[in-house]
Amino acid sequence: MYQVAIQEVFGVTNIDVNAVVFDSRKVSKNDVFIAQKGVTVDGHLYIDKAIESGASAIVCEDFPKVKKEGITYVKVADANTALAILAANFYDNPSQKLPLVGVTGTNGKTTIASLLYQLFKKAGYKVGLLSTVKILVDEDEFNATHTTPDSITINSYLDKMIDAGVDYCFMEVSSHGIHQKRTEGLTFAGGIFTNLSHDHLDYHETFAEYRNVKKSFFDALPKSAFALTNIDDKNGWFMLQNTKAKKYSYATKTIADYKAKILEKQFSGSLLKINDTEVWTKLIGGFNAYNLLAIYATAELLGLEKLAILTIVSQLENVSGRFEYVISDENVTAIVDYAHTPDALKNVLETINDIRTGNEILITVVGCGGDRDKAKRPKMANIASQLSNQAIFTSDNPRTENPQTIIDEMEEGVAAENYKKTISILDRKQAIKTACKFSKNGDIILIAGKGHENYQEVNGVRTHFDDLEEVVNCFNQLKNN
Repeated sequence: MYQVAIQEVFGVTNIDVNAVVFDSRKVSKNDVFIAQKGVTVDGHLYIDKAIESGASAIVCEDFPKVKKEGITYVKVADANTALAILAANFYDNPSQKLPLVGVTGTNGKTTIASLLYQLFKKAGYKVGLLSTVKILVDEDEFNATHTTPDSITINSYLDKMIDAGVDYCFMEVSSHGIHQKRTEGLTFAGGIFTNLSHDHLDYHETFAEYRNVKKSFFDALPKSAFALTNIDDKNGWFMLQNTKAKKYSYATKTIADYKAKILEKQFSGSLLKINDTEVWTKLIGGFNAYNLLAIYATAELLGLEKLAILTIVSQLENVSGRFEYVISDENVTAIVDYAHTPDALKNVLETINDIRTGNEILITVVGCGGDRDKAKRPKMANIASQLSNQAIFTSDNPRTENPQTIIDEMEEGVAAENYKKTISILDRKQAIKTACKFSKNGDIILIAGKGHENYQEVNGVRTHFDDLEEVVNCFNQLKNN
């Protein structure tokens, strides 16, 4: 059992509590309320409200000026850490009862975690998944709201997994989740580092801070765990500098414990050599070679037999919104991908350009999210315009920002020689429709940025919007005209 570092206590501690809660609106009789100092809201302002709703104990970083009789107040240095440890202890530390593997990095987290779920299911195990796309307790599916959920949600689902007899759980670990201590109190059997590139600098402010937050996940791994890193990434070994876990590496360009080479590639799949064995996979691209290497290595480190792993790798399906494609009756290939960072967009476009003959037109529809890292906007526009024959800039969850302002900031990154290859269409549906109308037999459309997301968020309101649905509708309309 993990322990909370307590600074001061007011009131009695031998009390029974019903639940650990950090949202004052969800407090019930005899709950413990954790007052967190959040990015936008300070939970200390809601202590009185929590008590009125029935809280019998308060955990906080600062005692209120007036403490109420009959209420237990516990002062801690960091309420986020306290919440994570209390949540783990409340659910009897479920992460200690099954192998939990965390995947962190800028790109590839969802694909690796989801494919590991697929692989271990096909190997005959009961498996859990905590990802951006969904949460799975073996066969039971739940909606995901964050890449890394809050500590109570994580532990409650892990507890469900224990009750369901789950053998392994794979979890995306975001930099936000690490920084906000949501993974404290969890016992990991392994950690995977994918890569590090430009993202989330609206939150972390500097790349060094973003990198160091990721590294702290590996610093915290126990000796009994494994730490698997991509050493083709310049930050690969840095991540493992101070880890106590057993170190393993994977790469496609340098010597590593796990090595892959792409032998053939086409839109229907790739032929890879993983270490000394060839395997055909439905997944394509250099980025997926890394993802599959990480999956293969993890499965082997968790005790699966090599040949069995490779057999299942050949059966794995693409993850929703990750290089998902549809071909029209007119032989136009439309690819939907979650690529929402400069590095991810570059990887997807280079993969397409590696496979295409060059006789087709490649049209890229791309936008950048509002209220997020602004520095990547011109970079993404530059990549799209440079690596495509036609780039259409459009909206992508503008949130509270003016979508035209976002597009204007994207356009600043376009080199003069590429201006003529770009157009801007504010409405995303219209942008996709325009790409379909522009395309002819054999052409390729990439719709980047949203992937699996089935909504568009404007001024705090989410309306249904699915890129794959939209492009299929466009193809059907063009066929019927």
